Amino acid sequence: MTKGPVTRYKVEVQDGGRTSRREDVVVTEEPLELRLEWPGRPPEPLVVTMRTPGSDFELAAGFCLAEGFAVRPDAIRTVAYCTDVVLTREQQFNTVTVTFDGPPDREPPQRYGVTSAACGVCGQQSLDELAEREYEPVDPVEAPLDLVLRLPDLLRDAQPTFGRTGGLHAAGLFTTDGRKVVVKEDVGRHNAVDKVIGWTVLNQHSRKGLVLALSGRAGYELVQKSVAAGIGMIVAVGAPSSLAVDLARKFGITLAGFTRGERCVIYSAPERIIR
Repeated sequence: MTKGPVTRYKVEVQDGGRTSRREDVVVTEEPLELRLEWPGRPPEPLVVTMRTPGSDFELAAGFCLAEGFAVRPDAIRTVAYCTDVVLTREQQFNTVTVTFDGPPDREPPQRYGVTSAACGVCGQQSLDELAEREYEPVDPVEAPLDLVLRLPDLLRDAQPTFGRTGGLHAAGLFTTDGRKVVVKEDVGRHNAVDKVIGWTVLNQHSRKGLVLALSGRAGYELVQKSVAAGIGMIVAVGAPSSLAVDLARKFGITLAGFTRGERCVIYSAPERIIR
């Protein structure tokens, strides 16, 4: 069976000249291979990403939506761990196959390769290729400023594994009155976003009227995933990048960064944050 979200180690601690030994909890990082399959085509490896085990099916579904393979709500038939007998049991639980009801909504490129937990433009072959895609308009969600300022704390309260390890990113979808819809943790910030988006795909949950909260910075790839999912507002604890701001402005996403205490910086579509 796949490993859990944390791994235990015996460690030595040096503190003020004193030596102690104890057990420490470290966030687990394992490879996950994603394969795509549809009628007339056997499962084909697409990408390997380094992730924290857990919510693997949601991660796979969210990745497929973000990459344009599963634009239609019913495009994905099943998501399952691999049963290839040539693999070890551990390898089987580190391999997920997404089966489509027909050809994917976009032809998959040749295998992407490996994306790390610190991946930048995850899975994208080029910015030019991304610019050619057609996206539905994002949801013009509006949210009160006090909710925006509270989101980092609401997200932090829903991060049990971070509380144990201090080594995880998180992403969450919240309603505009502060109700948590779903929160996922992962060693990779892009994986955490894929997991929450994938949860909405597999649970057929609407993404309208929701705000995406991020525990760290808002990079380009996270805004791109939000565009693909139609999410119209992102609130990040950390800084955005220039490409993230440009993309948010292009697609009309409200993007707030440096959201801490009573302060935030709104980089695009500020009119949808209600004072």
